Amino acid sequence: MKLRSSRIAATTAAVVVLAGFATACNRGSDAGSDAAGGKPAIGIDLPRADSDFWNSYAQYIKQGSAGLHTLPVSNSQNDVTKLVANVQVFQNTGAKAVVMAPQDTGAIASTLDALSAKKIPVVSVDTRPDKGNVYMVVRADNKAYGTKACEFLGKQLGGKGKVAELQGALSSVNGRDRSEAFAACMKEKFPGIQVIELATDWKGDVASAKLQSTLAANPDLGGIYMQAGGVFLQPTLALLQQKGLLKPAGQPGHIAIISNDGIPQEFDAIRKGDIDATVSQPADLYAKYALFYAQAGAEGKTFQPGPTDHDSTIIQLPNGLEDQLPAPLVTKDNVDDKALWGNSVNK
Repeated sequence: MKLRSSRIAATTAAVVVLAGFATACNRGSDAGSDAAGGKPAIGIDLPRADSDFWNSYAQYIKQGSAGLHTLPVSNSQNDVTKLVANVQVFQNTGAKAVVMAPQDTGAIASTLDALSAKKIPVVSVDTRPDKGNVYMVVRADNKAYGTKACEFLGKQLGGKGKVAELQGALSSVNGRDRSEAFAACMKEKFPGIQVIELATDWKGDVASAKLQSTLAANPDLGGIYMQAGGVFLQPTLALLQQKGLLKPAGQPGHIAIISNDGIPQEFDAIRKGDIDATVSQPADLYAKYALFYAQAGAEGKTFQPGPTDHDSTIIQLPNGLEDQLPAPLVTKDNVDDKALWGNSVNK
């Protein structure tokens, strides 16, 4: 089954589509349905509040859930124990579908299986659980993130020099995918570049401390790959500024930097020349299709692998399906593109 909503539809249009799906399946006024409209209840857990990317996602969730029957939104604060507890609350209050973004993709399996046993479909956003049944994963191709970052930095450095990689948590499939793809691409295409891997667990203070040590030991560092601009951008730029190393792009001594996320702050940094590029994770589409699939799952709809009508592809996983959304490379050449969510999120 292909999706019926348009890739370029505005958020308000998405709400209309979703509301249409919801009213098409009236379940009455049971504990998991809205007595006014018979809409199935959806539980939504936000993964954290310390990232500009995830805070933007939360805005889109709030906008897109208007007209739906959503239970009080929770935030697990990057803590799988809190996530499990929040999901239990959803179950107790009649959720017919759950949207989550587990940051530890290996520790959520038993919770997913428990939800599956109760026939409560789960939509996992941005992260792909290692085990446990999922109805749909809404995610971009994270291996492509690492490959795009490698190819961009490799060309910027002319295939030679040193690059620091601020890795996300390797307990997360996203951190693993980005790191593995970046390493494989560098080994194959740019063997003259030395990659200094810095594990950070998605923590900005850890990234800053490790980068400071790396700069002290490698004053000739030529590039930085930040796997999450939402948590790494500010501390990285502050450190470079403090060390007198924040040189605009095009000037001698500039350290080439590519990031992942596509937040407005990254776009501003590209315009200033502080960083060179980012890969834009579609926060708007993450929210839009998370709600779409949650609503569809609560209504018993099913999907099949294959291309969609919004420039993505649904693939088969061992434990469910995944809709791989597009994530474009953003540089000074296209940073002002109005189609990029980072140029409209606060407007």
